[in-house]
Amino acid sequence: MNGFSLNSGVRLVLVLWLCLLSSSFRSVLAETATARIVRTADAFLSSLDPKQKQAVLYSFNDDKQRANWSNFPVAMAPRGGVSLKEMNSAQRSAAMALLASALSREGFEKIQQIMESDEVNKLTDRGPGGGNGGPPPGANESTTPRFGDRRGRPPLGDNPIFGKDLYYISILGTPSETNPWMLQFGGHHLALNLTIAGQRGVLTPTLTGAQPALYTLGGKTVRPLGQESDKALALLNALDDTQRKQAILSYHLADLVLGPGQDGKTIQPEGLKASSMNDQQRAMLLDLISEWSGIIHESAADARMAELKKDLNETWFAWSGPATADPGKNIAAYYRIQGPHLVIEYAPQRLGGDPSMHVHTMYRDPTNDYGRSLITK
Repeated sequence: MNGFSLNSGVRLVLVLWLCLLSSSFRSVLAETATARIVRTADAFLSSLDPKQKQAVLYSFNDDKQRANWSNFPVAMAPRGGVSLKEMNSAQRSAAMALLASALSREGFEKIQQIMESDEVNKLTDRGPGGGNGGPPPGANESTTPRFGDRRGRPPLGDNPIFGKDLYYISILGTPSETNPWMLQFGGHHLALNLTIAGQRGVLTPTLTGAQPALYTLGGKTVRPLGQESDKALALLNALDDTQRKQAILSYHLADLVLGPGQDGKTIQPEGLKASSMNDQQRAMLLDLISEWSGIIHESAADARMAELKKDLNETWFAWSGPATADPGKNIAAYYRIQGPHLVIEYAPQRLGGDPSMHVHTMYRDPTNDYGRSLITK
């Protein structure tokens, strides 16, 4: 009898333990992407002191801050919010945890590589005069500071204009699982604008870039935008002669057409229409698009890709510039992908050096930048 009671007790404890474990597991699985992002946003905000918190938070209707993003260094185009440099280690960890929760694993890795590229840039100080694409819009060319290559020269001191700590985070509205709000993160060559409305997430407009676009870290070669280069060239090479003639433009494009300060601007589609591609070519085009649409967390990325697949036959691929690249190196050509709900641009910078080493890219939805179609005003 005693043995029977003991075994029964063990079984009861085991059943209860499994129930608790199953319940905890279900609760983890049940947490939506939005709930996860809100939880990490609240943790980040709780880590800030009152002054920092005030600097980070903006009204959701603050259109000036919403459009306050650029490819330029923060010294040339100041951002709102609080920089990683102004945070202690715990606050920086909380900020990056928030960013990681909002992005896919691959997207978060890409953003880290872009930031690390700017750290490399700080050590060499290539600067705007080294192919940064000119001064900010409206700046006086003759008075805009120019910075040359500082290799072998003393460091800039306490106020460098590059580096992975010069990236800013801001929040528009109040993190919520139901009401719309926005997360911004950016600095030199990076601008993430994530609008969250319930279970929907929109990551347009977003700018990703890199200078240098190829560097060595820990003995490994890193290309933050390498897939964007390689997949585009592979698609171009998969086209037949007739398709290539349609895809390659007869004129030269050197920079983003719909970059910073161009909200609301529209352009006419050009190049080769996906309806004129075969199944393999269309699959390659979708795979290329995923380098941008897949930056956001997986559930939002899946919804976005489903939308873009529906548009595929009305999507265009256009190319301007050299049609070759050395193995392991980036292309030096501009290309654009454009559909009813999509504009992607890849634009190497030609001022002051090798254009393949300095790249700007743009990702927009002309119908839903900043998630405007999700928001009832």
